[in-house]
Amino acid sequence: MADENEEIKQSSGGGKGLMIVLIALVVILLIAVGVGGYLLYSSGVLSGQQGQMTEQVKKEESNDSKETYKASINDLVLNITNAKGREKLMKLSFSLKSTESSIESIVEEYKPEIVDVVIAQISSRSSEELLTVGGKALLKEELLEEINGIINEVTSSNDDIKENNVKKILFTTFVIK
Repeated sequence: MADENEEIKQSSGGGKGLMIVLIALVVILLIAVGVGGYLLYSSGVLSGQQGQMTEQVKKEESNDSKETYKASINDLVLNITNAKGREKLMKLSFSLKSTESSIESIVEEYKPEIVDVVIAQISSRSSEELLTVGGKALLKEELLEEINGIINEVTSSNDDIKENNVKKILFTTFVIK
């Protein structure tokens, strides 16, 4: 019986040691989280300074281009293929958002060049890729770059027109059948 009492005392003593270690770990963890939070706050990540700087940059950009103008290219019917090589039809319409007031006349005058770029970009993709959000976003980026290249080239002699004045492409019709 005395042996059993000694075993119980020894096992309960080990539990106290484990409890002290756990409490120490929790205290160290709380200190580490506090120090990390302080460092994030002092660097401006948690205080909103980063967001304020981003908002200020956006406001400066919008002040440079107070007004936006749009030009549209409507009802393009294109042939595309799927991953298995089967042909499909695509109907595409989009608008160009620009800082240039004469964008509509420029697009109308150079519409064949712009449509050619659109056909080349669409033809290099499968219908499955174009149906994904990422595929559409990539297409927008590449079309924006190509269309700005065309507009920059044709307006290079006119100093009044800024380079890369097309800021955004908005798909208004995007149907694959």
